[in-house]
Amino acid sequence: MLTLIVVFGPAATKWYGILQKYINVGSKNATIAARVAADQIVFAPCNLALFLTTMSVMEGGDPKEKLRKTWLPGLEANWVLWPAVQAVNFKMVPLQYQVLVVNMVSLGWNCFLSWLNSST
Repeated sequence: MLTLIVVFGPAATKWYGILQKYINVGSKNATIAARVAADQIVFAPCNLALFLTTMSVMEGGDPKEKLRKTWLPGLEANWVLWPAVQAVNFKMVPLQYQVLVVNMVSLGWNCFLSWLNSST
């Protein structure tokens, strides 16, 4: 939870501002698709690695081993849920509330990641 508050909130706020400012292509739907793609290709892998590393360190484990075992399954699961969440988020939610939406969905998502982290 500390990672969410200290790292994710500020990082996501900055990231969404970058997406809003720099990713604008053709139509509104093309822009949304490009933002979702950038989010999932750039931000998601880094954010997942940070989460898994933090969890491993707080548990007294080996972060490298945890990443080796759980990063790819976690990223694959991420790509099942988050593109749809972000598409709706970017299309319907004003920029100032996008991090709030992600934080609400993240409550369940982080429980899943914790379970994935503990099951490997």
